[in-house]
Amino acid sequence: MLPAWLPSPRTLGALQRVLLVALLTPAALIALTAAVPALTVMPFLAGGTDRAVKLLAAHTRYLHTLLTSSGPAPQRGV
Repeated sequence: MLPAWLPSPRTLGALQRVLLVALLTPAALIALTAAVPALTVMPFLAGGTDRAVKLLAAHTRYLHTLLTSSGPAPQRGV
């Protein structure tokens, strides 16, 4: 049982997700900004296009996992 002054678990889960995204978005943007020089040079190297696609796919997988695993926990017995 939660104290009366705390919001509901559903609200806490939503707030947790918003806070997590707000804190990790700058880190993801910094990582992508650091990858820009590599992404501009890689296509001109042998096999570079494939490596650039793999790098972008890795960033996309990371962000997808972050966002899908940060959802609120399922409600039990409510």
